[in-house]
Amino acid sequence: MSCPSCYNVGMTTETRERITVPITGMTCAACVVHVSHALEGVPAVADVSVSLASEKATIALENGAIKVDALLDAVEDAGYGIATDNINLSVGGITSAACVSHIEHALNGIGGVLDVGVNLATECASVEYIPGLATVSDMRHAVEDAGYSLLGVIGEHDDAATPRDVLILQRKLAVSIVIAAAIMALMFIPAAHGLLPFNMDYLLLALATPVQFWCGRQFYHGALGALKHRTSNMNTLIAVGTSVAYFYSVAVTLLGGTFFFADASTATFFDTSTAIIALVLLGKYLEARAKERASIAIRGLMGLQPSTANVIRDDVETRIAIDDLRVGDVVLVRPGERIPVDGTLLEGNSSVDESMLTGESLPIDKSIGDAVFGGTVNAMGSFTYRVIKVGRDTMLARIVRLVEEAQASKAPVQRLADTVAAYFVPAVIIVAVLTFAFWLLLGPPPSYIHATLTAVAVLIIACPCALGLATPAAIMVGTGKGAEFGILIRSAESLERAHKVSAVALDKTGTLTHGTPSVVEIVSAELPDDELLSLAASVERGSEHPLGKAIVEAANERGLRASAVEDFRALPGFGVSATLNGDAVLLGNLAVSLNEGVTLKAYKSFWEAMAERGNTPVFLARNGEVLGLIAIADTIRPEAKSAVSQLRRDGIDVVMLTGDNPHTAKEVARQIGIDHVVAEVLPGDKAAEVKALQDSGQVVAMVGDGINDAPALAQADVSFAIGAGSDVAAETADITIVGTDLHAISRAISLSKATMRSIRQNLFWAFAYNVALIPVAAGVLYPLFAGSGVPDTLVPVLGEHGFLNPILAAAAMAISSVTVLGNSLRLRRFK
Repeated sequence: MSCPSCYNVGMTTETRERITVPITGMTCAACVVHVSHALEGVPAVADVSVSLASEKATIALENGAIKVDALLDAVEDAGYGIATDNINLSVGGITSAACVSHIEHALNGIGGVLDVGVNLATECASVEYIPGLATVSDMRHAVEDAGYSLLGVIGEHDDAATPRDVLILQRKLAVSIVIAAAIMALMFIPAAHGLLPFNMDYLLLALATPVQFWCGRQFYHGALGALKHRTSNMNTLIAVGTSVAYFYSVAVTLLGGTFFFADASTATFFDTSTAIIALVLLGKYLEARAKERASIAIRGLMGLQPSTANVIRDDVETRIAIDDLRVGDVVLVRPGERIPVDGTLLEGNSSVDESMLTGESLPIDKSIGDAVFGGTVNAMGSFTYRVIKVGRDTMLARIVRLVEEAQASKAPVQRLADTVAAYFVPAVIIVAVLTFAFWLLLGPPPSYIHATLTAVAVLIIACPCALGLATPAAIMVGTGKGAEFGILIRSAESLERAHKVSAVALDKTGTLTHGTPSVVEIVSAELPDDELLSLAASVERGSEHPLGKAIVEAANERGLRASAVEDFRALPGFGVSATLNGDAVLLGNLAVSLNEGVTLKAYKSFWEAMAERGNTPVFLARNGEVLGLIAIADTIRPEAKSAVSQLRRDGIDVVMLTGDNPHTAKEVARQIGIDHVVAEVLPGDKAAEVKALQDSGQVVAMVGDGINDAPALAQADVSFAIGAGSDVAAETADITIVGTDLHAISRAISLSKATMRSIRQNLFWAFAYNVALIPVAAGVLYPLFAGSGVPDTLVPVLGEHGFLNPILAAAAMAISSVTVLGNSLRLRRFK
C-alpha cells in the first residue's frame, strides 16, 4: 500500500535543503537536459543539477515540503525513472492486525518511502524506498516511535553487489549477443539454408523479434518519452535506426516475391538490427562498469563506517547496530577498531588514524575532551567516548553528501556540451533523412537498399552519449579523488576555476600557524605579572579570538581568578574593551592604541623586541594608561614552509594576510618563505586586499579558517577553508581541507589542472569522433571508390561501394563512450 510521501524540509531563508536522487534511463547529454527540465517544473524545486556520469540529480528545494510522488511523476512523464530499492525488516512487538496498520502508517510517513507491506505471520516489513531520501536509520526511528522494535534487516544489503539494473542489462546483453551471432551464422553459412523446409527469413524474424522488443525495449521507452515532450535523444537514434532495419526486413520476409519488392532486393537485415542492439548494449554495460570504477572513492568512504558499536548502558557493554546509537550514548572502542560515529573522548587516550578522512598519514593523538570521528581507526589504547552526532550529521556523512553534490553539479565548460546536445539529435535525424533521399536518387542500384543502410549508419554512429559523458565523468573521478586526499570540492565549477589560480592569499593565524597561541612573556612596571594577567583574562573571558583564549588559558593554568566585567565589546582587528570596577580597560594591538589615543611610552622598546622575535604583543591599558605588555606566540605549522615552496614552484604567487603588526608578520613570513606580506589588515580589509589582487589581473585563491576570513573567502575566485577551522569558513569556501595539511592547496590546484586536461581531451575526442565519422557514415567515401572499387581488405567495413557497415557504426559508437570514460578513469592514478 502506498501513500503520497512528502520530503519535509526545514530551513532558513538563507539556505536551501538539497536532496540527491538516483535517475534511471539516461543515455546522453540530451537526457540530462530533459530530466533537468522535468524536475524544474515540479513545485517547490528551486534548482536542479543532473549528472550523466553518476546518474543522479541533486535538487535544491524552496521552503516547505515536496511531494515525492510529484518528483516520480515528473521524471517518469519525461520517459525516465527514479531508482528505488527494496528492504525487508524484522519487526518485534507485532501482535495483531492493528499493529500491522500502525507500522505501515509509521513507515509510510517517511519521506522517500514509496510502498510498505507488513506480514503479521512473519513479523516482517517489506519497504520500497528511494535511496538518498530514506535510510534504514529513518525506518528504525519510525518503527520505534510507533512503539515497536526493529530487530534487524533480513538479508543485509551487500553494497558490493551488482545493481539490479546492471544485472538486467547483463541478461539482455547475453541474449542479444547469442541471437545476433546465431543470425549472422545462419545468414552467412550457405549450407544452413538447405537444412530448413521453409524460408530461412521466418526463423531469422523469430530470433530477431525478442532482441528488438525485449533487449531493445529501453530504447523504445526512452524514445517515446522524449517524443511526448517533442524532443529527442540517443534512444531516438537507436530506436529509429534499428526499427528501419528490422521493419524493412519484416516487410521483405512477409511480402518478398510480390510486386512490392523486386527479386534483386529481397535481402533482409535482421543481422544488422540485432547486432546494433547487441553492440549498443555492450557499450552501455561497459559504461556501467566504468561508472562503478569512477565512483569507487565515494563507495570507499561509505564503507568506512562499521555496522555495529560497543555501547555501555547501565555499566553493561552491549554490541548494537550503529543505527541504534543515540546522541549521548557512551561507546567503547578497542585498539584496531573503527570508531562508529562522531563524539568526544571521555576516558583513556589513544592515537587515531584519520587518514581516510584527512589524507594525513600520521595518527593523531587524542586525550580527554578531544573530538573523534566515525570511520577513523583507533590505532592504540582503549577509550570511551560520548556520541554527539549520528546518521546524516556525522563528519563522514557530510563528506559523502558533499562529494555526491559536487559530482552531480555542472562545470561551466559543460554548458558547451549541453548546448550542442540540445540540437545534436534533431540535426542527426535531419542528416539521416537527407542522406536517405540523396542516395535514393543518386546511389548505386539497388539504390533504396544503400539509402536505407546509409541512413541507419548515420543514426547509429552519432554519439551524443560520449559528448554528455565528457565533462561529468572527469568531474566524478576528480571530486572522488580529492576526497581521498581530504580535499572536499563543493562543486564542479569550483574544481574548474581552481586550475586558473595564479595567486594564493593565506591567513596567518590558524592557517600558516597552529591557531593555538600561548602566552610566552609578560612585561609590566606597574603591576605584578599575575595581577596583570588576571586583569587581562577578566576582559578576554568573553572573547572568541585565539589570542584572547590564550590569555584566559594562561590565567587558568596559574590558578588566577577572573573578575566580572561590564560593557564588554569586541573590536574586530583591534582587540577588546570592557568596564571593570568602574575603570575602562582596553586590551589590543598597536592600531587600537593609535585610535584610542593610548601611547606605549616606556614600553615601546619592549613591544618592538617582542615583535622582532616573531611574537604577537598586546598592551593592557586602564583609563588610558598602559599597565604592561603580554607577548603571545603561535607556532608555525611544520609543513607551512614546504607547502609555500611547492606553490611557488608551481608558479603561484603567495601572499600572507594578517591583523598582526608588521614586525611579527614579516618575521613569520621570513621563516616560511613568503615575500608579499600585508599586516595590520582588518577582517573587512582582507576582502579588499583580495579584490586588489584580482584588479591586478590575478586569479586569487583565499585560504582561511575563521569567521573573520569569511568576507575574503567570499570575494576570492576560489576559496579554501581549513577543515579544523570554523563552520562559517567551511560553509563559505569552495574547497574544504578536512585536515590541516597545507600541501592540500597545491594538490587541489594540480587535481583541478589534471581534471580540466581530461575534460578537454574528452570533449575533443567526442567532437572529433562525430565530426569525422558522421560524414563517413553518410557516404562521403563513395566518390573515392566509385572508379576503382573498394579494396578487398576494406570491404567488410565499407562494402563494395564505400558505405559504412551499420554494424561497425554501432561498434564505433560504443567504443567512443567507453573511450571517454576510460580517459576519465586515468585520473584515479593522480598522486
